[in-house]
Amino acid sequence: MHSLQQLFDNNREWSERVVQQDPSFFERLSQQQTPKYLWIGCADSRVPANQIVGLDPGELFVHRNVANLVVHSDLNCLSVMQFAIEVLKVEHVIVCGHYGCGGVAAALFHKELGLIENWLRYIQDVAIIHQEQLDAIEVPRERCDRLCELNVMEQVMNVCRTTIVRDAWRNGQKLAVHGWVYALNDGRLRDLEMNVSNTDEMILCYESTLGKLLG
Repeated sequence: MHSLQQLFDNNREWSERVVQQDPSFFERLSQQQTPKYLWIGCADSRVPANQIVGLDPGELFVHRNVANLVVHSDLNCLSVMQFAIEVLKVEHVIVCGHYGCGGVAAALFHKELGLIENWLRYIQDVAIIHQEQLDAIEVPRERCDRLCELNVMEQVMNVCRTTIVRDAWRNGQKLAVHGWVYALNDGRLRDLEMNVSNTDEMILCYESTLGKLLG
């Protein structure tokens, strides 16, 4: 229980510090959230979404799961997307993976981890699609990092294929989907230049980004 009390102590100190810096912060925050961004990222504790991009609470709508997957049968992820896009009217959906992702490594090297292997199967499907390119990379860590990038690309495509995004584009809503990767070793984001703002751009953007990665 002592370790849990520390969290409450940290919370109190943080709250007091925020109020000292901005007395009306929590009053504004409690009124309405108006984020422009939906972040779909990995649940890894080393990848704190708001801190990475320097945004305050209320400025970034966040969904996280193991290895930042967008699965068409995952009602949790789809519900977050629908609320963010249809209700909050976010303008950007960011799929952000990270180098050194344990989930991606487990999928790539077929680690036996029990139940989660079923979830990681989706990443293995990505690896199968790009098997030839991955096999050509001799260094295991570099192969894993490449799969992290390829996985982000595939998840961006999955986002774009949802009825939620397709309907938004069909209705003329301003919405773009982006693919990024975060580096744990220096805290920097890499833009994969996978930026899709309408249905017609999907394949062209995918092929262009893939060509840059493999070129």
